[in-house]
Amino acid sequence: MDHWDPLVTDGLARNREVILFNNAGISSTSGEVPTSIEEMAINAAVFIKALGLTEVDVLGFSLGGLVAQELAIAEPLLVRRLILVGTGPRSGEGMTTLTPEAQQIFGASYADPDNLWLGVFFTPSEKSQTAGREYLKRFRLRSEGRDPDVSDKVASAQIAALGKWGAPRENPFDYLKAIHQPTLVVNGGHDVIIYTVNSFILPQHIPNAQLIITPMRTTARSISIPSSSSRTHLISSMH
Repeated sequence: MDHWDPLVTDGLARNREVILFNNAGISSTSGEVPTSIEEMAINAAVFIKALGLTEVDVLGFSLGGLVAQELAIAEPLLVRRLILVGTGPRSGEGMTTLTPEAQQIFGASYADPDNLWLGVFFTPSEKSQTAGREYLKRFRLRSEGRDPDVSDKVASAQIAALGKWGAPRENPFDYLKAIHQPTLVVNGGHDVIIYTVNSFILPQHIPNAQLIITPMRTTARSISIPSSSSRTHLISSMH
């Protein structure tokens, strides 16, 4: 949960209640990490209902966007609106495992482990890296009660889930027609974790969807800029 940029979560929370949660086996949450997106969606539904909530707007980022899609289909009365950020469809391009760029970023060594995120969310340009270092400062603003680091089991389970989701299949995008909720799809134009082309596929098959592509590397960066048009759309679309 502490990986979210406070500018994003605080912006969303100005006019509405925002609930962040870790799925099973992630950081401070007990249990085993599911090895399928479907299981993760079931866990999300159980968590939401345990809070006594009967209708929610769901924002899913990256792997969370896969879970959000499954949740919207499985629980159409529970999910009112959907925002899919930096994510993609089943059998999407480069989604059978980590992209080569992601493997390079996550497999590298860093003097400061937080610097990994400079490669994930920001381009190598000086301007982008400067913005990234500002993000890292915000990322560490909360010093008390932070989530513990994830265990070594998390990555392997999530990669297994991604592999099942991204596996080739016949008519892979037909399932998206079952997402009837108003949906906003947002991504940066140079996403190397889940390729941006996948964000174009989603609104082509979701009946009531809008697409916003920004010039940033990934949406996580673009929606953290206070004046960003995509951030304004994110907040206004959830009202």
